[in-house]
Amino acid sequence: MPILSSRGAGSAKGFGLTSGEALVSPYPGSVDYLVVAGGASGGGGRGGGGGAGGYRTSFPGGTKIPLSPGPTSITIGGGGAGPGGISAGNAGSPSIFSTITSTGGGGGAFENNGGSGGSGGSGGGGAVNNTSPTGGGSGNSPPTNPPQGNPGGEGGSPGTATGGGGGGGGASNAGSRATNFPSPSPNSTQGGQGGNGSPNLIFCSPTVGTSGPGPGRYFAGGGSGGGSQGGPPVGQPGGVGGGGPGGGGGDPSGPADNAGAGTVNTGGGGGGGGHSPPSYPFGGGAGGSGTVIIRAPFAANPLFSVSPPTNTKTSVVQNNEKFVICTFTVSGSLTVS
Repeated sequence: MPILSSRGAGSAKGFGLTSGEALVSPYPGSVDYLVVAGGASGGGGRGGGGGAGGYRTSFPGGTKIPLSPGPTSITIGGGGAGPGGISAGNAGSPSIFSTITSTGGGGGAFENNGGSGGSGGSGGGGAVNNTSPTGGGSGNSPPTNPPQGNPGGEGGSPGTATGGGGGGGGASNAGSRATNFPSPSPNSTQGGQGGNGSPNLIFCSPTVGTSGPGPGRYFAGGGSGGGSQGGPPVGQPGGVGGGGPGGGGGDPSGPADNAGAGTVNTGGGGGGGGHSPPSYPFGGGAGGSGTVIIRAPFAANPLFSVSPPTNTKTSVVQNNEKFVICTFTVSGSLTVS
């Protein structure tokens, strides 16, 4: 069989081989991965923000996934559809690569139904139930190690049924509880902010994830909760990493603001809908779809192909070494020759 690389022990180890072995075809190595599931949509009318999709990665320092010749199916989880009016947010769908499954985010709760936010990769935010708030949904469900997400935040204490929604959980931290304000009107509420996503250095390209306060590209931010009457007219921004902003409250004579959607291919949760009587409450924003990114030493480049063409294969230089990066934004397959 033809030798494709003989760059020494360092290169061999990068493929999961022992020192001194040459890389041969068919490809015998292992790859790093980032698998992000679809984010959930937010709940309607003073609703909780959608939880971010589950976030699982081997990079850096985790256990790589071995590949064998032939196709490996890859599933990209869709974001939860945005609900209309007063209804619960829809869960995101899982993303799958080989033995790794990241769970879709949990949907945000909606006002006055008495239910908590949904559980998932990260949990959806709670809402308000007439005179009491409801809790955020559980994150890291089912559990993985390291955890794939965090819980959603609790809804605000309403007093006179004007509480707001809690933020959806994100990959880095839980969603925040909704905040009550003494003015401009008693018991007005701003939705809680979504939990932040996690940064990753597997592929530092502006075409993937979102920017953030630190190095790397961020994924899986939670959606922020919706506000209620008298609250700030603009909702909280979503969690860093693609979470959608929550709907603002407006005042009793004006409409609430629409909730924002989670960013596509980040696994971000959608924002919770705002509410401003006598206007109709607004629905939550849709969740963002997930993504899968695979990284291997560049010697694997001629052995790898991706389908459909929407998905991409590119090469990058990191720390003076060259790597091949396969980025999946839609479901498809990675074929090893």
